[in-house]
Amino acid sequence: MALRRLQATDFRCLHRAELELDPAFTLISGPNASGKTSLLEALYLLGRGRSFRTRRLDALVRSGAEQFVLFGEVERADRRIAVGVEGADGRLRARIAGERATSLAELAAVFPVQIIDPEVHHLIEEGPGRRRRYLDWGVFHVEPRFIEHWQRYQQALKQRNAALRAQATRPAVTAWDSELARAGEAVSEARARYVERLAPVATALAGRLLEADLSLHYRRGWSADVSLAEALERGFAKDVETGSTQVGPQRAELVLRLGGLPVKERISRGQQKLLAAVLLLAQLPLIPREDALRPTLLLDDPAAELDAQRLEALLQTVQGEDLQLVVTTLQPTFAALGAPGRRYHLEAGMLQEVSG
Repeated sequence: MALRRLQATDFRCLHRAELELDPAFTLISGPNASGKTSLLEALYLLGRGRSFRTRRLDALVRSGAEQFVLFGEVERADRRIAVGVEGADGRLRARIAGERATSLAELAAVFPVQIIDPEVHHLIEEGPGRRRRYLDWGVFHVEPRFIEHWQRYQQALKQRNAALRAQATRPAVTAWDSELARAGEAVSEARARYVERLAPVATALAGRLLEADLSLHYRRGWSADVSLAEALERGFAKDVETGSTQVGPQRAELVLRLGGLPVKERISRGQQKLLAAVLLLAQLPLIPREDALRPTLLLDDPAAELDAQRLEALLQTVQGEDLQLVVTTLQPTFAALGAPGRRYHLEAGMLQEVSG
C-alpha cells in the first residue's frame, strides 16, 4: 500500500493541515500561493528527510513558530507504520514506528516518494552532483548493502580530505586509502548494476514521450583501466595540490545522450523537463513491492509546465504505473487522470476536503 495520512504542523504557511490520502489518486486544488506546493514539500520531506526547494531548515518553520512537525502513517500489507519528522534549530529528527531513526535514509525505505515539479529540469541542466543523488536514491532501494558502503565511503573521504587540507604527511593521508578504495568500489559497482537495470526502462519511456533514442552510461569517477586504489596512488600529488580527493564515486557522472548526442547540446527547456520526468518515472517500477508497497508520485501542477501533447503523453504513462498519485492543480478537477479517490481544496494555508 502507500501513505494513508499526513499531519503537518507549523510547516511553511500551514499552521495545521491534516489529510487522508487515497491509495491511488488524491487531488489538491487551490489558487497560486495557497500552499499547495508546501503540502507536497511536506510529503516529500517525510520520505526523503530533505526539501526539494531549499536546504535551509529554518525556512520550513512557519513564521512565529519554533519548530515544524510532520506525521504520517504508511499502510503496508498487514499494518500501519508511523513516521514522524520534526525540524528545529537547523536540525532534523525522525522517528519510525516510535523509534528514533539512526539515519534519514531509513525514511526512504518506509515511504518511497518522488516528485515532478516545475523545477524538474534541474536534474538535466545542473551538474553531475544532482544526478548522483538521483542515482543513489534508486540504488538504495534495490541494493540492500548500498547505504552501508556509501556511509563508509563518505566517512573515509571526509577524514582523508581533512588530512589533505591540514597538509598532513603522506602516511597520514593514505592511511584512509584502503577503506576508501574498498567502499568506493562497492558504491560504484552497485551504481553500475542499477544503471544496467534502469537504462532499458528509461529508454522505452523516452521513446514514447520524447520519440528519441535515449542512452544512459555510468562514468565511475576514475580511469576505467585501473582500480580505485591505483587511481588514488597515482593522483596523490594532485590531491595535495587541490586539498581534496580528486578521484572516486564523488566524481561520478550519469551520462545522458539523445540520438547519440549529449542532451545539453540538443534539447529545449520543455524537452529537459520531459526527459527529467522520464528518468524519475523509470525509477519507480524498480522499487521492490514488498508488503504490497506502492511508491508515491507527486505531480505539482503539471498542466502549467507542459504543452498539451507532452502533458497527455506524460499522464498516459503515469496512469499505466502502479503508483499512489498526489496531484496539485489550480482547477477543482483534473479530467486527464479521472476521478480522484480523495479531493481537497487549499486556500491561504487552510485545507478542506471536498466531497463528491
